[in-house]
Amino acid sequence: MLALAVAAGLSACASVDQVDYNGYLDTASRAAPVEPVLAAPVTTAPLERAQSYKVLAVNVSVPQTLIVSEKNRYYPSGDIVWREDPIGNRHEQVKTIISDALTQGVSNLDGDREVYLDVTVRRFHALTEKARYTVGGVHAIQFHVRLRDAATNEVVMEPKLIKADFDALGGQAAIQAEAAGKTQKVRITQHLAYVIQQELTQPEGYIAQDTGLVGAVNQL
Repeated sequence: MLALAVAAGLSACASVDQVDYNGYLDTASRAAPVEPVLAAPVTTAPLERAQSYKVLAVNVSVPQTLIVSEKNRYYPSGDIVWREDPIGNRHEQVKTIISDALTQGVSNLDGDREVYLDVTVRRFHALTEKARYTVGGVHAIQFHVRLRDAATNEVVMEPKLIKADFDALGGQAAIQAEAAGKTQKVRITQHLAYVIQQELTQPEGYIAQDTGLVGAVNQL
């Protein structure tokens, strides 16, 4: 039943334009690139905070128990799927991406309580080449966050799972986005910066996006 559900989800995504390789080679002659849609931009001005924090450091852990998949399938099994960096230590690559994104997201918080942000990655599923240039899909990124008081080491916020999944571009939209400099890494970085900013400043925290059937499969 799960296999049928995934197949149905992929079929539903098939309306995304397929790759036009001639268009890829002749990008300048095509229409202006499509601007990827993010949930909202990261705020760079001082924030009106529901919680008054200043994050002194972001500590990211990517457990070695997370399984890396290099298989070029629409939806490979595994915990880490990442292709935009050269083949290498994917755990370290993911750690760098998330560290940079969350550091960017908390950089303008200037609250009264100084804290450390501890992050443990549980899933980092970007798109394979096959999915990227055909049906698209979902960037499935999930991690636990915890806040500790910088002076006392007291736990300010107990570990909380953040489901930061969001829609990934596919087909011609992905090619046009890349031509505009909006790679998977750029979009993921912007999105995660926004996610952590919302989590630490809004009373309800970050509210996960509804990513449909593929998002539901990512919870299995």
